[in-house]
Amino acid sequence: MPPTLWNAVHNRWHHGHTNSLADPDRGYLESQPATWGKWIQHAFVPSHEVSGLGLLLGMGAAWWVHNLRSLVSVLPGQRWQAARAVVPAPFSIRPRERRAVVLELLLISACHGMVISGLGPRPLPLLLGYILPLGLGYGMAMAYIDTNHLLCPLSEANQPLANSVSLRLPALCDHLHLNFSHHVEHHIFPGMNAEFYPLLRRILLQRYSDHYQLLSGSEAWRRLLATPRHYRDATTLVSWAGEHSVALPLPRPSPPAQR
Repeated sequence: MPPTLWNAVHNRWHHGHTNSLADPDRGYLESQPATWGKWIQHAFVPSHEVSGLGLLLGMGAAWWVHNLRSLVSVLPGQRWQAARAVVPAPFSIRPRERRAVVLELLLISACHGMVISGLGPRPLPLLLGYILPLGLGYGMAMAYIDTNHLLCPLSEANQPLANSVSLRLPALCDHLHLNFSHHVEHHIFPGMNAEFYPLLRRILLQRYSDHYQLLSGSEAWRRLLATPRHYRDATTLVSWAGEHSVALPLPRPSPPAQR
């Protein structure tokens, strides 16, 4: 993703309007048109409706689709309303940012082109040296990203304890992935060095244990795969056809037994 676009869609819009109707990274509403962006989320994002093949493709390609969706929604400019409707919530960038995004995209494309050119037009090297590494990298990122907000109600109040979820993972995962599992902490202090997230988690558990949403990785994924992904309203998730609904927030899991 071009860094200027990331700064706009994630740092400015997502962090400023987390899981609200103005958040371009929220889930789609049941009432929104069935654009290709909404259909891809339905087919790829973990839910009780997703197929095994769809989930596999989604883990490997959802980040690329997110980038494409964001680019399509902002590069044509304000007057192209059909393109802007692709994202769950339209967002804008400044003209100078749009120019920077184009230049960065060209540079990124050139880097990818050099890798592909170096591997040559041979299927096996392209698969093992380009497609598979990208897919694994995207899949690892999406294993975290899918749990961040999809299980939370929509909310106009930007309250990280209500609209974000953190994961409890083995220490090795946190060490290798720079405490990516500490997502509530990231939303409370976006600029904090990730090294200090575990200290902030301890404070949150001490002072806000009744509100702090902390799930094991397996529990978060079990919930994702057992629930629909479209919002009927702020506290109701529904399936694509609307025949199955779930009320939010989901019941908190029982704390692990003390030993």
